[in-house]
Amino acid sequence: MIIPEKLPTHVTFIMDGNGRWARKRGKERLAGHLEGTESVRAIVETSRELGIKYISFFAFSEENWNRSEAEVSGLMSLMIRSMKNEMPSLKKNGISFRVIGNRARLPKDVNECIDDMEAMTAECSDMVLIIFVSYSGKWDIQQAACRMAADGADDLEPYLATAGIPDPDLMIRTSGELRISNYMLWQLAYSEFVFTDTLWPDFRKQEYLAALEEFASRDRRFGKVK
Repeated sequence: MIIPEKLPTHVTFIMDGNGRWARKRGKERLAGHLEGTESVRAIVETSRELGIKYISFFAFSEENWNRSEAEVSGLMSLMIRSMKNEMPSLKKNGISFRVIGNRARLPKDVNECIDDMEAMTAECSDMVLIIFVSYSGKWDIQQAACRMAADGADDLEPYLATAGIPDPDLMIRTSGELRISNYMLWQLAYSEFVFTDTLWPDFRKQEYLAALEEFASRDRRFGKVK
């Protein structure tokens, strides 16, 4: 049983293993990404039930632009379809939607859909759902440093793409990979990490609750002595 006081405020996910999930079943990679959207839905619903305030997903990195044109195009189309499909549910459940990343690289139709989603859920306040698209931690720090220098400021955090969002308490990565892959390099400094061998399309409520229980058992000292 998870004690409410020990729940994280912000949980973030590196969703890994979609391609391997599809390959094991003799399917195209995009089939794994499609099944992975069901895992996103399960995690968002569970987080809403538990009262977790912020939930975020690393959906597409800047490095992912190097994948095949067919896969990138398929992912962009899937993103648009998923956003449109989830809009009624997000509004009904009071979930605000945000996208963070280098949006200048995104196709026009994707940006238009994002703008619509963000505007339509702007007044929602029960939970914040954040999707990182065309994002890299190095890009984030670089753009923040440039803006900070231009303003003659001395604090980087207000210039990060995540300004106003609490740093993740817990980062979960699926598929057995043991790295953070250029994701929120600044913001994950004191996050707890949980790595699981489960492929993302198979990561659902049961696996999520197990990760939250693992988080609750950790002793977070933030450099202090207890």
